[in-house]
Amino acid sequence: MSQKQIEKSQASLHARRTVSYVVLAILCFLSLFFFYILIVNSSRNHTDIQRGFSFLPGKNFLINFKNTINDAQMTVVSGTINSLIISSLSALLSVYFSALTAYGIYAYDFKVRKAAMAFILLIMTMPTQVSALGFINLINGIGLNDTFWPLFLPSIASPTVFYFMIQYMKSNLPMEIVEAARIDGAGEYGSFNKIVLPMLKPAMAVQAIFAFVGAWNNYFIPALVINTQSKKTLPILIAQLRSADFLKFDLGKVYMMIFIAIMPVIVVYLILSKHIVAGVALGGVKG
Repeated sequence: MSQKQIEKSQASLHARRTVSYVVLAILCFLSLFFFYILIVNSSRNHTDIQRGFSFLPGKNFLINFKNTINDAQMTVVSGTINSLIISSLSALLSVYFSALTAYGIYAYDFKVRKAAMAFILLIMTMPTQVSALGFINLINGIGLNDTFWPLFLPSIASPTVFYFMIQYMKSNLPMEIVEAARIDGAGEYGSFNKIVLPMLKPAMAVQAIFAFVGAWNNYFIPALVINTQSKKTLPILIAQLRSADFLKFDLGKVYMMIFIAIMPVIVVYLILSKHIVAGVALGGVKG
């Protein structure tokens, strides 16, 4: 290759790299811009927000925070605790039992193995709204209405998490390791909990984030199940605040509520973020 061709190739590589950086910068700006606007509006009062868009933060952040926390009708503190309990339990149950189910289908050869896999994937295509009426009738019949149980217990059966887990196992869980544990006398649950689960940490971290965020933002089912004010989750409280009487409506409190609601999700993401790239890269592609 001549010197001119080498220079041309380097110039082309530099141009592609520059374009990539520009595109990434634009995407990063778009991702963070709306979060910045949320912070700005949460620091402005109702009148300032109605006047229009502003890049500069206001001076009412602490005032909006105090008004939101001290609002007796909103019960923000209990709503945050309720959302944390439901979201955390949903994430733990969905990740653990989906991994356990995926391990059962991956590691054992039985007659209805393919049929079970197909059935679970079929359930994955069914939207929540289709089964909502039957679900509500069921929990009313067994006396679980207006409780937290129907909000996190169904997470045990999470077909989307199951599918991700079994794909990850096919790529990163050699059966030789499991068979060696069996030869050494380890029980099936012992092998799963002590050997398989540590190998699934990246995939479990990714799905824990998705499950936590999904349960945290869930409005549809909690709105149908929960009636008591002290048991309501943050999405329900935000919807109530947004639909309040016009004369009592405060946009500053609405944005502050959204700001409070988004912070736990960011904390969970930061804690588990180091596993995301590895989990997505290894779980989505069979090696």
